[in-house]
Amino acid sequence: MQHNTSEAGGAATPLDEDAGLTVPGTHPNNPFGQDIEIGRYRPVDAGARRWDIESDTLRLVAGLRGTFNDYDWEASVQKGRSRSEQSGDQSQGWVRVDWLQEQIDLGNYNPFGGVTNPQSVIDEITTSLVRRGESRMTSVDAHITGEAFNFGDDVVMMAAGVEYREEQVSDVPDVQFQRGLIFGTESVSASAERDQYAAYLELSIPLAEELELQLAGRYDHYSDFGSTTNPKIALRWAPSDEVTVRGSWAQGFRAPSLAQVGLGPSQKSVFFVDRYRCEATGQDCESLDYNIEFAGNPNLGAEESESWNVGVIYAPIQELGLSIDVWSITQDNKIDEQQFGLVYDAECNNQDSTICVRLDPQQGESLGVIQKIFNTYQNVSSQEASGVDFSANYSMELQEYGNLRFNLDWSYMNEFEKDGLEYTGEYGYPEHRWLFGTTWSKGAFDANLNISFVGEFEDTPDINFDGVLDFEENTSRTVDSQMLVDLQIGYNYSDNLRLVIGSNNLLDEEPPFAIGDGDSDLYGYVGSVHNPRGRFVYSKLTYRF
Repeated sequence: MQHNTSEAGGAATPLDEDAGLTVPGTHPNNPFGQDIEIGRYRPVDAGARRWDIESDTLRLVAGLRGTFNDYDWEASVQKGRSRSEQSGDQSQGWVRVDWLQEQIDLGNYNPFGGVTNPQSVIDEITTSLVRRGESRMTSVDAHITGEAFNFGDDVVMMAAGVEYREEQVSDVPDVQFQRGLIFGTESVSASAERDQYAAYLELSIPLAEELELQLAGRYDHYSDFGSTTNPKIALRWAPSDEVTVRGSWAQGFRAPSLAQVGLGPSQKSVFFVDRYRCEATGQDCESLDYNIEFAGNPNLGAEESESWNVGVIYAPIQELGLSIDVWSITQDNKIDEQQFGLVYDAECNNQDSTICVRLDPQQGESLGVIQKIFNTYQNVSSQEASGVDFSANYSMELQEYGNLRFNLDWSYMNEFEKDGLEYTGEYGYPEHRWLFGTTWSKGAFDANLNISFVGEFEDTPDINFDGVLDFEENTSRTVDSQMLVDLQIGYNYSDNLRLVIGSNNLLDEEPPFAIGDGDSDLYGYVGSVHNPRGRFVYSKLTYRF
């Protein structure tokens, strides 16, 4: 069982035309003397929005294993549950639009720029709220391994198994969100469930003394979209004790997650230039804050993949091991968020679009102000990735000083192509990553030092933040590489009791600065690649029974 607490936050509440706010002509601060509508506006004097988050995770596993007629078998059942509660109070920036309108009508709240309203008025427009989410999972699996049948002078080994799993997720926001009284990033509702069963079989066939063939297949059936069968073929050739050559080919499958299928509408603000309206009317020619409403897609299909791998292992002595692998993966029907720029290009030049919804145009104009753009997940297209992985390890005995082991894992991405664009070396896709580790042990003591490295790449894939990726035509600044050092020291009091102390990011390195993508990375670093956490010191006491 695990209990976590955390905080999250964002900018002040983003309000747009959907909020329906107006300032009456009688308002003491209205300089126009007539009723006016409020368009895009943030009540920044109410403060940034903040969440207090508590989550509880419970996981129970029970299993049995045994032997039957020279076959080893194992069966297990697992139940898991995760609950999360997000809460915010009046001091955390949650503004209700009906209360805000009421205070404007009374002349108490001044919405015009450069004004900080009294705290007593802020207290009248802010509220407390809560959001609860829960996921449940039940699974049962069983498998058996052993000799299948004789093949010449050798034996074909077998592994077979079956699985069954049920999943449920739900997300219930505060009723104030559901009534449309709170604006900002929030799922209105989410609910989805599915069950799935699978069976698989793997055979290891000795073709010769130094050559082994593996054949495998897996069948999956999902209650919400159907069935699939995926094969795998692998060869292992060991011409000598020092050299092993391996290769494999496989097809894969990934069902859309319940979140991708059942996510309810959520809103986020994106800054961009409404090019179509700018060209048509000469207005909205600067980057402005627009609302994007995002939701899951129950009609998603599964992702499919094809991969191959060829590698060599070289171990000239017992203490030294080297390996290199060349790999390639092609994915079809890749599930991804529709690229915003493509949605804009396809829909926002149409006043009557139901995807890019605009307000009624002013007299003499062909396009009104963008009210909202709808977006979702799609099986967008194919993507291809290829690269090289290298691994080395070496161990040595220091006699009375204990044992020392070194290992290095280096990965080079040669290609990553998606939607006809080559991403390698671009924003969020470094070419090089490596992890170097060394472990020392002597008696009950051990220590581990890890150094991780992420290479550099270009910043800002959308140079002018208009929603269209243009990194192939433009070159932006370079985001520097990041290197982190982690240290852990352990002591085994007994076979059952172990004490560990350590530090992640021992040197307290900050993530390299990035301008960002104008959407998810707005805090000066690339959250999907770099670690923003500073030095983190921890201790852990483990007892096994």
